[in-house]
Amino acid sequence: MTQSIDITHNTDENRFETTIDGHTGFISYQDQGDAIVYDHTIVPSELGGKGVGSALVKHALDYARSENKKVVPQCSFVASYINKHEAYQDLVK
Repeated sequence: MTQSIDITHNTDENRFETTIDGHTGFISYQDQGDAIVYDHTIVPSELGGKGVGSALVKHALDYARSENKKVVPQCSFVASYINKHEAYQDLVK
């Protein structure tokens, strides 16, 4: 994807999101104090194959690290991303 993906933290909805060409992708979470549960990664088909899901997960994991929170990857996409990226495996609760 040539354009950078601008991701915002929507604290009212407990999710990180990006809107591209009118389509919004997001990763939702539940904050549990010392841990954060990532439960859904949603990328509309119009945004598929553009790296949106991976960008959202990377952003969410970087956020967890910056907040010193462990991660519970309930979403299979998040779990798969962590398995493929050793640098994030220490975050898993």
